[in-house]
Amino acid sequence: MRSGLTSTIEYADTVTAAAAKGSIPSEYSQRRALPSTPTSTSDPFLSLSHPAYKLPKQLVANFTSLGIKSIYPWQKQCLLGPGLLSGAKNLVYSAPTGGGKSLVADLLMLKRVLDDPAGEAKAILVLPYVALVQEKVRWLRSVVSGISRNGDLGQKQPDQKLWAKRADKDTIRVVGFFGGSKVRATWADFDVAVCTMEKNIRLLKDWLGGHSYETHYRPVPIEEHLVYNGKVYPAATTASLLKTATQLDTRNATIQGLPPSTTSSLQHIRFIHPSTHREFKDPVMNAVVALANETARAGYGVLVFSSSRAGCESDAVLISRVLPSFQEADPLIRERRLDLLNDLRSSSTGLDPKLEQTIPCGVAFHHAGLTTEERELIANAYDAGTLKACVATASLAAGINLPARRVILHGARMGIDLVGPAMLRQMRGRAGRKGKDEVGETYLCCRRNDLEAVVDLMHADLPQIASCLVSDERRIRRALLEVIAIKLATSREALDEYVGRTMLACEQRLAEKETEEWEAPPEQEWEEKMRGYVEAGLEKLKEMGFITVTVDERYETASYSATKLGGAIVASSLDPDDGVFIHKELERALKGFVMDGDMHVLYNFTPVSDLGNGTPINWRVFWDEMEKLDESGLRVMSFLGLKPVVLNRMLQGGILKETTDEEKDTARRYHRFYLALQLRDLCNEVPIHRVAQKYDVPRGAVQTLAQTCQGFAAGMIKFCEAMGWGAMAAALDHFADRLKAGARADLLGLSKITFVKSRTARVFWDNGFKTVAVVANADPKELVPVLMQAQPNKVRLEAKDEQKYLDKLLAKAKIITDSANRIWREYFQHT
Repeated sequence: MRSGLTSTIEYADTVTAAAAKGSIPSEYSQRRALPSTPTSTSDPFLSLSHPAYKLPKQLVANFTSLGIKSIYPWQKQCLLGPGLLSGAKNLVYSAPTGGGKSLVADLLMLKRVLDDPAGEAKAILVLPYVALVQEKVRWLRSVVSGISRNGDLGQKQPDQKLWAKRADKDTIRVVGFFGGSKVRATWADFDVAVCTMEKNIRLLKDWLGGHSYETHYRPVPIEEHLVYNGKVYPAATTASLLKTATQLDTRNATIQGLPPSTTSSLQHIRFIHPSTHREFKDPVMNAVVALANETARAGYGVLVFSSSRAGCESDAVLISRVLPSFQEADPLIRERRLDLLNDLRSSSTGLDPKLEQTIPCGVAFHHAGLTTEERELIANAYDAGTLKACVATASLAAGINLPARRVILHGARMGIDLVGPAMLRQMRGRAGRKGKDEVGETYLCCRRNDLEAVVDLMHADLPQIASCLVSDERRIRRALLEVIAIKLATSREALDEYVGRTMLACEQRLAEKETEEWEAPPEQEWEEKMRGYVEAGLEKLKEMGFITVTVDERYETASYSATKLGGAIVASSLDPDDGVFIHKELERALKGFVMDGDMHVLYNFTPVSDLGNGTPINWRVFWDEMEKLDESGLRVMSFLGLKPVVLNRMLQGGILKETTDEEKDTARRYHRFYLALQLRDLCNEVPIHRVAQKYDVPRGAVQTLAQTCQGFAAGMIKFCEAMGWGAMAAALDHFADRLKAGARADLLGLSKITFVKSRTARVFWDNGFKTVAVVANADPKELVPVLMQAQPNKVRLEAKDEQKYLDKLLAKAKIITDSANRIWREYFQHT
C-alpha cells in the first residue's frame, strides 16, 4: 500500500470520526436519508408509457434499456405544459446541471419527428462542442433503435417484393455534423441532425413566444465545500461560503494583531494534515491529492479540474503515486486497464509516456492536447469504472460528460484568469449523477490570494444571456447579408421586420419596459434603435461591395440584392471582414497560382481567424523549414510577400507589428504559411505525433488544425464556385481529398478504408495491399503483421500481454477487411 505518501484527513466531530474508523457506516457506504423522489407507482404520469405522452412502445422500451424507467415530477410538468407535446408552443426551461434537461428536449424533439403525418419532419439539435455532438449521436441512435415512422420495426410484415427497400428507409436516421467530419449527408439523408455551434429565461420566453418552466431540483443533491489552508469548510450555499470567507479574513486579521471578532463561530468540518513529502508541501496540492485518494480508495470516481494542460498531467502523476499499485488492483480491473493501454498503443499516435505511468494505477488526464481517439478511450474507461480518477482542464468542463461522486477544483483559474460563473457551475455540476451516486460532493481548493475572488465568483449570478448581434457590429452585417443573399428579405421593410424579430429586438423591448417604470422614455424607442442598426449595417455592406440597391422611383421603393462577392461569402460561411481578405488573396492567386508544388494550395486551406487555436509561431522552426523549401515553396513565399529578413528579425526577438490593417494582413500571411507547413507534413504522411514534436505543439492541436482546415477547405471551394472560378475550385477540390486522407495522391483509394489513413496506408501499400479490392480479399490474419509495422512505436510486452495486443490488432484487421468489402460492394452497385 502506498497510502503513506499522502496526508490523512481528520473529521472535526466525533460522530463523523467514528464513521471514518468503521464503528458506524461511513458516508460512502450508507445511503443518505434523503427525501425520496416520487415513483410511477405513486404518480402514473411519471411513467413514459402513460397514454398522455403517446410514445411508441419501442421508444419506451429503449429508454428503459438505457436506464430511464420513469421521469421526475418537474419533467412531467414540462412535458404536459400547454401545447408542448403537440408542438403548438415552444418551451423554455431552466434546471441545474444533472437535473434531467436533456431528456425533456429529446422527448419533445422525437415527438415532432415521429408524429408528422407526412413523415417529412426533421430536427436539428445544436450543441457547443464536437465531443458533445459525437456523444449525443451515439445516445440518440440507441434511443431510436428499431423505431419506424410508421410504427415499431418488426411489428408489421411487409409484402414480399422483388427488390428490398433500402435498410434505413423507414428508420429514424441520426447524423452528426461538425468541423472536420467526413459526413456528406444531404437534407434527404437524415431525420435528426446533431451539429456544432441560462440566465434570463424571460428573454428567451418572450423571444420564442414559448411556455417557460424553471426548477432548481436536482435528483442527486450536491454538498459543496471550500478547502483553505488544509481545512474543509461547508459551503452548501454561496451565502454560507461568503460567511466562511469573511470569518477566515477576520481570523487572519487577528493573527496580525488586529482586534478579534467572531472567530469562535468559525468551524471546519475536516482537517487535512500537512504532508512530510516534498512534492506535497503545497497545501493546495496536498488537499487535492488527499481528497482524490480518499474517494478512489472508497471505490468511487473522482474528477479533478486543473488550470492548464501541464497542470492536468502533473496532478494525474501525483495522484497515481498515492493510489494502490497495479498489483493491488482487482484482477478484472487490471485486465481492463491493460486493454486500455493496448488500445492507446494501437492508436495512430501511440501511448503517451505519462498515461503509461498513470493508467495502471487507475488515473488519466483529459485535455485538448490529446487526440480525439485518446480522449474518447479515456472517457469511456472512466465511465466504465476502469479508471477511478480523471484530471481535466476547466475549458473542457462543458465539453465532456464524466459525472463523478466527488469533483475537486484545483483552484478556480483557467490559465492565469479566473473562470466565469457559468464555467464554474459546469465544473461543479459534474458531481453526482442519477443511477451512480446518492450524493455528489464538490471541493474548491484555493489559495489565500484567490480567496476573496473565489468568494465573489461563487456568489456571482450567471451572466445574462444576450444577443450577439450588437456585441460586434460584424455580426449584424453578416445576418443582413445572409437574408439578402438567400432572398428572405430584400426590401427595407422586410429587413426591418426581420431584425425586429431577432433576440436583439426582444432584448431592447424588455429593457425599455423596465426603464419605463422609472424614466418613462418615448414609446417604441427600441424600434428606432433597430432601424439604426439596420441602416448602419446596410451602408457598410454597400461600401464593402457585398450588396447593391435598386431604386424604383415610380413606387419610391428600394430592393437589395447580393453581389457575386456577397453571395460567395454567404456560401462559404465566412465573416464579411474575413471574406474581404480571402477575396484579395484568391484574386491575386488567380494571376500567379503556383501549381508545381503543394504549398500554395495548402496556404489557401488555412483558416483566417483563430489561427492555430492561439498557438504562437516558433520562429526557429519556421526559419529551419524555410531553408528546406524547394524552389516552388520559395516562390510561394515570395508571391505572398513573406521575407526571410523578417523571419531573421523575429528569430532575434523582434515583434511582428499589427497596428494598421495592412500590418494585420501581413501577420495573417506569416501565421497561415506557418500552419500550411504543418499541413504539408500531414499530407506527406508524417504522423500527427511527429508533426507535434517538430513544431512543439500538442498533438491534439495538430489534429484539430487538420479538422478545421478540412472544413475551411470546403468553404474555399464553395467560394470559388460562387465567384465563377471553376478551375481554381477544381484544383482545391482535388487537393482537399489529400488533406482528408493525410496522404499522397496514390493512397486516396486506400484511405477510404476505416483505420487505413496516412502512414498506415503507406505501410499497406509497401506490403502489396495497394487497392481496396486486395484488402477486401485478404485474410485478417495477413494484415496483423502490417498493422504492427504501422504502429508509431515498437512495443515490447510480456508473452501474455503480447497475445492480448495481437488479439486487438486482429479485431482491428477484421474491421478493416469488412470496411474494404463494403466499399468494394458500393463501388459495383454504382457502376
